[in-house]
Amino acid sequence: MQKYGLLVISHGSRSAEWVGLVDDAVAAVRMPEDVPVSSSFLEIVEGRLIQDGIDELERQGVTDLVVVPLFVSSGSTHIDEIAYALGVQPEPSLETDLEPFRIEARVHFASPIDDDPDVARMLYANLAELSADPAKEAVLLVGHGSKEKGFHRRWREGLRKLAERLKEQGGFAEAGTAMLLPDQLACQIRSMRKRKPDLAVIVSPLFLSEGYFTKTVIPSRLEGLEYRYNGRALLPNPLVSRWIEKQAAAFLPHAALPSEEQGTGALPNNEIRVINEWPNVQD
Repeated sequence: MQKYGLLVISHGSRSAEWVGLVDDAVAAVRMPEDVPVSSSFLEIVEGRLIQDGIDELERQGVTDLVVVPLFVSSGSTHIDEIAYALGVQPEPSLETDLEPFRIEARVHFASPIDDDPDVARMLYANLAELSADPAKEAVLLVGHGSKEKGFHRRWREGLRKLAERLKEQGGFAEAGTAMLLPDQLACQIRSMRKRKPDLAVIVSPLFLSEGYFTKTVIPSRLEGLEYRYNGRALLPNPLVSRWIEKQAAAFLPHAALPSEEQGTGALPNNEIRVINEWPNVQD
Protein backbone atom coordinates (compact mmCIF):
# COMPACT_ATOMS: atom_id res chain seq x y z
CA MET A 1 0.00 0.00 0.00
CA GLN A 2 1.11 3.54 -0.73
CA LYS A 3 1.74 5.86 2.18
CA TYR A 4 2.53 9.49 1.48
CA GLY A 5 4.69 11.76 3.54
CA LEU A 6 5.60 15.45 3.17
CA LEU A 7 9.19 16.63 3.47
CA VAL A 8 9.65 20.41 3.48
CA ILE A 9 13.25 21.44 2.81
CA SER A 10 14.66 24.90 3.51
CA HIS A 11 18.21 26.20 3.66
CA GLY A 12 18.89 26.42 7.38
CA SER A 13 20.43 29.08 9.58
CA ARG A 14 22.42 29.52 12.77
CA SER A 15 19.63 31.79 13.96
CA ALA A 16 17.18 29.94 16.20
CA GLU A 17 14.57 32.58 15.31
CA TRP A 18 14.99 31.84 11.58
CA VAL A 19 14.60 28.10 12.14
CA GLY A 20 11.65 28.71 14.44
CA LEU A 21 9.79 30.74 11.82
CA VAL A 22 10.20 27.94 9.28
CA ASP A 23 9.10 25.33 11.83
CA ASP A 24 6.02 27.37 12.71
CA ALA A 25 5.05 27.64 9.04
CA VAL A 26 5.48 23.89 8.49
CA ALA A 27 3.60 23.06 11.71
CA ALA A 28 0.63 25.06 10.39
CA VAL A 29 0.46 23.03 7.16
CA ARG A 30 -2.83 21.14 6.89
CA MET A 31 -2.42 17.62 5.56
CA PRO A 32 -4.65 14.53 5.77
CA GLU A 33 -4.17 12.72 9.09
CA ASP A 34 -2.38 9.80 7.46
CA VAL A 35 0.27 12.04 5.82
CA PRO A 36 3.17 12.71 8.22
CA VAL A 37 5.07 15.97 7.79
CA SER A 38 8.74 16.70 8.45
CA SER A 39 10.72 19.93 8.23
CA SER A 40 14.40 19.55 7.33
CA PHE A 41 17.31 21.76 6.32
CA LEU A 42 20.03 21.65 3.69
CA GLU A 43 22.76 22.61 6.14
CA ILE A 44 23.72 24.01 9.54
CA VAL A 45 20.83 22.61 11.64
CA GLU A 46 22.43 19.43 12.94
CA GLY A 47 20.13 16.51 13.61
CA ARG A 48 17.53 17.96 11.23
CA LEU A 49 19.24 17.72 7.87
CA ILE A 50 17.59 16.29 4.76
CA GLN A 51 18.73 12.74 5.42
CA ASP A 52 17.31 12.98 8.94
CA GLY A 53 13.93 14.02 7.50
CA ILE A 54 13.96 11.18 4.98
CA ASP A 55 14.83 8.65 7.69
CA GLU A 56 12.11 9.97 10.00
CA LEU A 57 9.40 9.64 7.36
CA GLU A 58 10.54 6.24 6.11
CA ARG A 59 10.49 4.91 9.69
CA GLN A 60 6.80 5.81 9.64
CA GLY A 61 6.26 3.63 6.58
CA VAL A 62 6.25 6.33 3.92
CA THR A 63 6.53 4.87 0.41
CA ASP A 64 5.93 8.11 -1.53
CA LEU A 65 7.79 11.20 -0.47
CA VAL A 66 6.42 14.57 -1.53
CA VAL A 67 9.29 17.04 -1.34
CA VAL A 68 8.52 20.76 -1.22
CA PRO A 69 11.63 22.98 -1.48
CA LEU A 70 10.93 26.09 0.57
CA PHE A 71 13.19 28.33 -1.49
CA VAL A 72 12.16 31.53 -3.27
CA SER A 73 13.57 30.68 -6.71
CA SER A 74 14.30 27.75 -8.98
CA GLY A 75 17.38 29.80 -9.86
CA SER A 76 18.91 28.76 -6.54
CA THR A 77 21.80 26.38 -7.13
CA HIS A 78 20.62 24.57 -3.99
CA ILE A 79 17.47 23.41 -5.79
CA ASP A 80 19.62 21.80 -8.47
CA GLU A 81 21.88 19.96 -6.03
CA ILE A 82 18.97 18.81 -3.85
CA ALA A 83 17.19 17.44 -6.93
CA TYR A 84 20.34 15.53 -7.85
CA ALA A 85 20.87 14.15 -4.35
CA LEU A 86 17.23 13.00 -4.22
CA GLY A 87 17.68 11.14 -7.52
CA VAL A 88 15.21 13.19 -9.56
CA GLN A 89 17.89 14.37 -11.95
CA PRO A 90 20.85 12.22 -13.03
CA GLU A 91 23.61 14.79 -12.59
CA PRO A 92 23.96 18.22 -10.96
CA SER A 93 24.36 21.20 -13.28
CA LEU A 94 27.22 22.48 -11.13
CA GLU A 95 29.76 20.71 -8.97
CA THR A 96 28.37 19.91 -5.52
CA ASP A 97 29.57 18.37 -2.26
CA LEU A 98 26.08 16.99 -1.62
CA GLU A 99 26.10 13.20 -1.85
CA PRO A 100 23.07 11.15 -2.99
CA PHE A 101 20.72 10.47 -0.10
CA ARG A 102 19.78 7.02 1.20
CA ILE A 103 16.17 6.74 0.16
CA GLU A 104 13.75 3.90 -0.53
CA ALA A 105 10.57 5.90 -1.14
CA ARG A 106 9.53 7.28 -4.51
CA VAL A 107 10.21 10.98 -4.71
CA HIS A 108 7.63 13.49 -5.95
CA PHE A 109 9.56 16.76 -6.31
CA ALA A 110 7.60 20.03 -6.26
CA SER A 111 8.71 23.46 -7.44
CA PRO A 112 10.06 26.30 -5.31
CA ILE A 113 8.21 29.59 -4.93
CA ASP A 114 9.20 31.49 -8.12
CA ASP A 115 6.03 33.26 -9.30
CA ASP A 116 2.88 32.76 -7.26
CA PRO A 117 -0.20 34.96 -6.59
CA ASP A 118 -0.10 34.28 -2.85
CA VAL A 119 3.54 35.38 -2.72
CA ALA A 120 2.59 38.64 -4.44
CA ARG A 121 -0.08 39.10 -1.77
CA MET A 122 2.51 38.58 0.97
CA LEU A 123 4.93 41.04 -0.60
CA TYR A 124 2.22 43.66 -0.98
CA ALA A 125 1.14 43.23 2.65
CA ASN A 126 4.77 43.79 3.68
CA LEU A 127 5.18 47.06 1.81
CA ALA A 128 1.65 48.48 2.02
CA GLU A 129 2.55 50.73 4.96
CA LEU A 130 5.27 52.35 2.82
CA SER A 131 2.88 53.26 0.03
CA ALA A 132 0.97 56.54 0.05
CA ASP A 133 0.10 57.08 -3.63
CA PRO A 134 0.79 54.00 -5.81
CA ALA A 135 0.31 55.94 -9.05
CA LYS A 136 3.41 57.95 -8.10
CA GLU A 137 5.47 55.03 -6.83
CA ALA A 138 7.73 52.35 -8.26
CA VAL A 139 8.43 49.00 -6.60
CA LEU A 140 11.84 47.36 -6.87
CA LEU A 141 11.77 43.65 -6.04
CA VAL A 142 15.14 42.40 -4.77
CA GLY A 143 16.31 38.79 -4.64
CA HIS A 144 19.57 37.04 -3.88
CA GLY A 145 20.25 36.08 -7.51
CA SER A 146 23.10 34.13 -9.10
CA LYS A 147 26.05 34.80 -11.40
CA GLU A 148 25.71 31.38 -13.01
CA LYS A 149 24.17 32.00 -16.43
CA GLY A 150 21.35 29.45 -16.47
CA PHE A 151 20.49 30.03 -12.82
CA HIS A 152 20.62 33.79 -13.38
CA ARG A 153 18.00 33.42 -16.10
CA ARG A 154 15.66 31.51 -13.78
CA TRP A 155 16.08 34.15 -11.08
CA ARG A 156 15.42 36.94 -13.59
CA GLU A 157 12.26 35.36 -14.99
CA GLY A 158 10.78 34.53 -11.58
CA LEU A 159 11.48 38.02 -10.23
CA ARG A 160 10.08 39.67 -13.35
CA LYS A 161 6.80 37.77 -13.25
CA LEU A 162 6.40 38.35 -9.52
CA ALA A 163 7.14 42.07 -9.91
CA GLU A 164 4.39 42.30 -12.53
CA ARG A 165 1.93 40.66 -10.15
CA LEU A 166 2.97 43.09 -7.43
CA LYS A 167 2.56 46.06 -9.76
CA GLU A 168 -0.92 44.96 -10.75
CA GLN A 169 -2.03 44.20 -7.22
CA GLY A 170 -0.86 47.48 -5.76
CA GLY A 171 -1.60 49.70 -8.75
CA PHE A 172 1.98 50.96 -8.85
CA ALA A 173 3.24 53.08 -11.73
CA GLU A 174 6.23 50.85 -12.30
CA ALA A 175 7.85 47.66 -11.03
CA GLY A 176 11.42 46.51 -11.52
CA THR A 177 13.78 43.83 -10.28
CA ALA A 178 17.32 43.60 -9.01
CA MET A 179 19.64 40.87 -7.74
CA LEU A 180 22.31 41.06 -5.08
CA LEU A 181 24.38 38.57 -7.07
CA PRO A 182 25.41 40.13 -9.39
CA ASP A 183 25.15 43.50 -7.64
CA GLN A 184 22.36 45.33 -9.50
CA LEU A 185 20.54 47.12 -6.72
CA ALA A 186 21.95 50.66 -6.70
CA CYS A 187 22.18 50.71 -10.49
CA GLN A 188 18.52 49.76 -10.85
CA ILE A 189 17.36 52.48 -8.47
CA ARG A 190 19.43 55.12 -10.28
CA SER A 191 18.00 53.91 -13.59
CA MET A 192 14.43 54.11 -12.26
CA ARG A 193 14.91 57.61 -10.92
CA LYS A 194 16.63 58.79 -14.10
CA ARG A 195 13.73 57.60 -16.26
CA LYS A 196 11.01 58.83 -13.92
CA PRO A 197 12.47 61.21 -11.31
CA ASP A 198 9.08 62.01 -9.79
CA LEU A 199 8.43 58.41 -8.70
CA ALA A 200 9.16 57.32 -5.14
CA VAL A 201 10.99 53.96 -5.06
CA ILE A 202 9.85 51.26 -2.62
CA VAL A 203 12.34 48.42 -2.20
CA SER A 204 10.74 45.03 -1.52
CA PRO A 205 13.00 42.10 -0.49
CA LEU A 206 12.16 38.60 -1.71
CA PHE A 207 13.61 36.54 1.13
CA LEU A 208 12.07 33.76 3.16
CA SER A 209 12.99 35.27 6.51
CA GLU A 210 14.62 38.43 7.81
CA GLY A 211 18.32 38.20 8.50
CA TYR A 212 21.74 39.28 7.28
CA PHE A 213 20.67 40.05 3.72
CA THR A 214 17.54 42.03 4.60
CA LYS A 215 19.04 43.85 7.59
CA THR A 216 22.62 44.46 6.46
CA VAL A 217 23.39 43.73 2.81
CA ILE A 218 20.46 45.53 1.17
CA PRO A 219 20.69 48.72 3.30
CA SER A 220 24.47 48.88 2.78
CA ARG A 221 24.08 48.73 -0.99
CA LEU A 222 21.46 51.48 -0.92
CA GLU A 223 23.53 53.91 1.12
CA GLY A 224 23.20 57.47 -0.15
CA LEU A 225 20.15 56.72 -2.30
CA GLU A 226 16.57 57.85 -1.80
CA TYR A 227 14.15 54.98 -1.22
CA ARG A 228 11.60 53.47 1.16
CA TYR A 229 12.30 50.15 2.86
CA ASN A 230 11.25 48.19 5.94
CA GLY A 231 13.10 44.92 5.33
CA ARG A 232 10.15 42.62 5.86
CA ALA A 233 10.46 39.06 4.55
CA LEU A 234 7.83 36.43 3.70
CA LEU A 235 7.83 34.87 7.16
CA PRO A 236 5.91 35.02 9.37
CA ASN A 237 2.79 34.82 7.23
CA PRO A 238 0.12 32.07 7.19
CA LEU A 239 0.10 32.18 3.38
CA VAL A 240 3.50 30.45 3.41
CA SER A 241 1.78 27.43 4.96
CA ARG A 242 -1.00 27.63 2.39
CA TRP A 243 1.61 27.74 -0.40
CA ILE A 244 3.22 24.55 0.95
CA GLU A 245 -0.20 22.91 0.99
CA LYS A 246 -0.81 23.85 -2.63
CA GLN A 247 2.51 22.42 -3.73
CA ALA A 248 1.93 19.16 -1.87
CA ALA A 249 -1.72 18.78 -2.91
CA ALA A 250 -0.74 18.32 -6.56
CA PHE A 251 0.83 14.97 -5.60
CA LEU A 252 -1.66 13.68 -3.04
CA PRO A 253 -4.58 11.72 -4.54
CA HIS A 254 -6.67 12.07 -1.38
CA ALA A 255 -5.69 15.49 -0.05
CA ALA A 256 -8.44 17.58 1.53
CA LEU A 257 -8.30 20.72 -0.54
CA PRO A 258 -8.61 24.01 1.38
CA SER A 259 -11.52 26.18 0.34
CA GLU A 260 -11.53 29.57 -1.34
CA GLU A 261 -12.66 31.12 1.93
CA GLN A 262 -9.47 29.94 3.60
CA GLY A 263 -7.50 32.15 1.27
CA THR A 264 -5.85 29.71 -1.12
CA GLY A 265 -8.10 29.56 -4.14
CA ALA A 266 -8.61 26.36 -6.10
CA LEU A 267 -5.82 23.81 -5.80
CA PRO A 268 -4.72 21.37 -8.51
CA ASN A 269 -6.78 18.23 -9.10
CA ASN A 270 -5.93 14.87 -7.60
CA GLU A 271 -3.73 13.60 -10.40
CA ILE A 272 -0.55 12.05 -9.01
CA ARG A 273 2.53 13.48 -10.69
CA VAL A 274 5.78 11.62 -10.15
CA ILE A 275 8.64 13.77 -11.32
CA ASN A 276 11.48 11.46 -12.28
CA GLU A 277 13.75 14.13 -13.67
CA TRP A 278 14.22 17.76 -12.63
CA PRO A 279 15.45 19.69 -15.68
CA ASN A 280 19.11 20.57 -15.64
CA VAL A 281 19.84 24.26 -15.95
CA GLN A 282 20.84 25.18 -19.47
CA ASP A 283 22.71 28.34 -20.45
